[in-house]
Amino acid sequence: MGRLDDKIAIVTGAASGIGAATARRVAAEGAHTVVADLNLDGAKAVTEEIRAAGGSATAVPVDLGDIESVRAMVDAAIQTYGGLDVLHNNAAATHLAARKDLAVVEADPAVWDDTMRINLRGTMVAIQAAVPHMVARGGGSIINTSSGAGLAGDLRNPAYGASKAALINLTQYVATQYGKQGVRCNAIAPGFIVTPASSGSAHGAIREAMLRHHLTPRLGEPEDVASAVVFLASDESAFITGHTLRVDGGLLAHQPYVADLRDA
Repeated sequence: MGRLDDKIAIVTGAASGIGAATARRVAAEGAHTVVADLNLDGAKAVTEEIRAAGGSATAVPVDLGDIESVRAMVDAAIQTYGGLDVLHNNAAATHLAARKDLAVVEADPAVWDDTMRINLRGTMVAIQAAVPHMVARGGGSIINTSSGAGLAGDLRNPAYGASKAALINLTQYVATQYGKQGVRCNAIAPGFIVTPASSGSAHGAIREAMLRHHLTPRLGEPEDVASAVVFLASDESAFITGHTLRVDGGLLAHQPYVADLRDA
């Protein structure tokens, strides 16, 4: 038996990276999985992988910046599978963070607006659409992908970090407002996860600098996050809600000088 047998799950940003790994894992654990992404061709490719492995999946396009597109994604899950038990809000405006999310003094307010519209409002709208269907089935689990960037400052990407910090607070509000109706809501804060989107900054000096500050002997992989999502989606975490789980190899667990002392 799988840990998510016969549950119905949506995973956003599921065409690549963390989302693709999570969609594959959720389906492998027995869930009927909606593979949602702006990149529909990529979502279809992941869906075919899942089906080839014996899983149940369907690809759905979604643009988190478009309210009606987000609502249509949830409607597609209901129409295809008859309900909704798990919502993993994983997609984010990483294209903005990679190129346009400048330090505060140089920041473009339009980039901040777009980042909040996609990362924060898009997640809120997905939750808003999903919760009534979860309540109708007796409950459900919502897992929001935040970030270590939402827990500590950095030299770059303040809009991204602020949006991810807001997701942690939104997670607590949803857990508080709908917990008595059986809906749990938790967040995951990944650290440096090596994905196609991050691979450009995961080489050479940057990679070594990041690794020095991890407590683990390696950097994170998408499957590390997928494992955490499955746990929070499953009944094994039935008494956990409103929590932010760091999946970061201990990156934020120690004093800032630990790596320097270790190398001294």
